[in-house]
Amino acid sequence: MAYSSRSSKRGALLAGAVAALGLLTACGSQDVHSTPQKVSGTAVPATETSSNSASDATTAAPSTPGGGTPTTTHKPTAAPDDGTGTKAGSAGGRCHTSELRASVGRNNPGAGQENFPVVLTNKSARTCTLRGFPGAAFVNASGSQIGKDPKRESGSPATVTLKPGQSAWAGLTFSNPEVSGAGTGTPAALVVTPPDERDPLQVAWTAGPVPVSGNSSSVFLTVFSPGTGA
Repeated sequence: MAYSSRSSKRGALLAGAVAALGLLTACGSQDVHSTPQKVSGTAVPATETSSNSASDATTAAPSTPGGGTPTTTHKPTAAPDDGTGTKAGSAGGRCHTSELRASVGRNNPGAGQENFPVVLTNKSARTCTLRGFPGAAFVNASGSQIGKDPKRESGSPATVTLKPGQSAWAGLTFSNPEVSGAGTGTPAALVVTPPDERDPLQVAWTAGPVPVSGNSSSVFLTVFSPGTGA
């Protein structure tokens, strides 16, 4: 009986130890193999439905020490472009029609030719440039063109820089109608368009008849040169 009691106690102790070990093993297994839990936070996943949150995160104003309002750095505003590649108020760039005044100089005839300088003067407050040929046409009192479009004489265009008040001139040449026998008309004005511009200037024509028809009715223009051609 004494042996059986001792054996029963030993068995009870062994069973308790085994149970305790099993409990410890089960707890360790749960810690290692359990599914990770999601933890709530402030991060937003980059998905199509979170574009507003991403935008808010990008544009949010940074905080400053002491809770004050952050100072915003403003970039300087560039001068507006006038639509032709020239910054408003800047020097350089081509002369625009609104910046020029047109006139026709005195005739310098020779060898049956009539030669007039067509002068453009910079009336603006900035320096600008002219390069190439003007556009030109004779018109009557109603504004309709008379005669053919002038032709361009051969020549190499050069850039002419005009400071305020300075001028450039292009030659306008045609054969004297009394010599050539061409048909004539008496224009009321000469319309002049600066190079690369669309808006024309108009100058009263007071030099009498010009050729408008016939084989010798051509009018020619030269490229702009510095000065007034006087």
